[in-house]
Amino acid sequence: MLNIQNSFRQAIQKEGHYFLMKPRCVALFAICIVFLASCNNQPQSGPNDIETPVSVRELKFSSISKLLNTSGTAMATVTVDLSSEMSGLYHLQTNPQNGRPFKLGDAVKKGQLIIRLEDKEYENNQRVDTRKLNLENSELELSKQKELLELGGATVTQIRNAEIQITEARYNLENAIINLGKMNIIAPFDGVIVSLPHYSENVKVSNNQPMVGIMNYTRLYMDINLPESAIEYVEVNQPVHITHYTMPYDTLRGTITELSPAISTETRTFKGKIIIDNSSQKLRPGMFVNANVVVDRAEDVIVIPKSALLSNRNRRYVFVVERNTAIIRNLVTGIEDEDNIQIIEGLNENDNLIIRGFETLRDNSRVRVLR
Repeated sequence: MLNIQNSFRQAIQKEGHYFLMKPRCVALFAICIVFLASCNNQPQSGPNDIETPVSVRELKFSSISKLLNTSGTAMATVTVDLSSEMSGLYHLQTNPQNGRPFKLGDAVKKGQLIIRLEDKEYENNQRVDTRKLNLENSELELSKQKELLELGGATVTQIRNAEIQITEARYNLENAIINLGKMNIIAPFDGVIVSLPHYSENVKVSNNQPMVGIMNYTRLYMDINLPESAIEYVEVNQPVHITHYTMPYDTLRGTITELSPAISTETRTFKGKIIIDNSSQKLRPGMFVNANVVVDRAEDVIVIPKSALLSNRNRRYVFVVERNTAIIRNLVTGIEDEDNIQIIEGLNENDNLIIRGFETLRDNSRVRVLR
C-alpha cells in the first residue's frame, strides 16, 4: 500500500501541469487524492483487540447470615449492694490472694469475709457459748429421760418436755449465730468488687450504711427494642453477634431469651432481652454494645461481595472470566448481610468472578487478569 501511494505522488508531481490541462485528467486526479486520504486514515487495529486489566476471585462454597442490627447497654446478670445491718467498728479484711486489704476490682469467692464490724457488748449479749451449753444439757436430759422411760421411771410427757427444751435451745443458739453474722459483710457469690466506700479503720459506722458492691459479669444481659417489621422472623433462642469498639477483632456470642408480643404504639417497636456469654470478661457492665441478631443463615452456598454486583432495572448481573473474555452472568440472589450476598442461580463453584476493573466492560470484552 505504501508503494502505491508513493507512485501516485510521483506521477502527480511530474505530470501536474498536464492534469490541469485536461478535464478528464482533473477528475482522475481528484479520485487519486481521495484514495490516498482514505489509505492514510485507515485504522491499524480493531477495538476488540484491547485487553482490559481486571482482578478476579475464584468462587468457593461458604456461609452467610442475614442479620438484624440493634444496640443497647450490657448489664451484669448478678449484682448486689451490701449495707451494714448493725453498727460497729469498721475493719476491712485482707485479700488472701495478695495479702493486702480488699480494693476495687478484686475478685472474691462466695462466702468470703470482706468487712467485719466489731461491737463487743453486742457480741457478749448474744451469749453464744452459753446457748451451746444449754443445747448440750438439753440433749443429755433427753437421753436420760429416754433411759428412765425404758425402766419405767419417766413418762411420755417428760420425754416431750425434754424434746421441747432441745428445740428451744437449738433455736436460741441459731438466732444468736445469725445475729453475730450480721456483723460480717460476706460475698454472697463469686464476683468482683465494683464499689467500696471509704471508711477509716476502727471507726464506728452505723447500721444501714453502704459497705460493698459486688458483680458477677461472666454473663451479661441487654434490653433491646426491635422494629415492628421484625416480629415475624425474630424468635427466642436465635443467636446474636455482640461487638464493641474496644474489641474490633472479637465477637461475643449472645442469645435472645425473651420477646414481648406487644408493639409500642409510640415507637412501633417491641421489647426483647439478650443474654451474652462474657466468660472472657472482655465486656464490662454498662458498655453500649452493638448486637446483630442472626435471623437467617445459609450454609455451603455461593457468596460474593456486593461491590462486584451490577444492576439494571430489575436485573442483577456480574462479569466472569472465560478464556480471557468477560462474560455477563444474570443472577438470582438470596439473603445478604452488610457486605456480601448469596447467589442462588447464575454462578458456580470455581467461576472466576471479576471483582475489580469491571466498570467499563461489556459482554465478550477482552480482559487481562492481574495476578
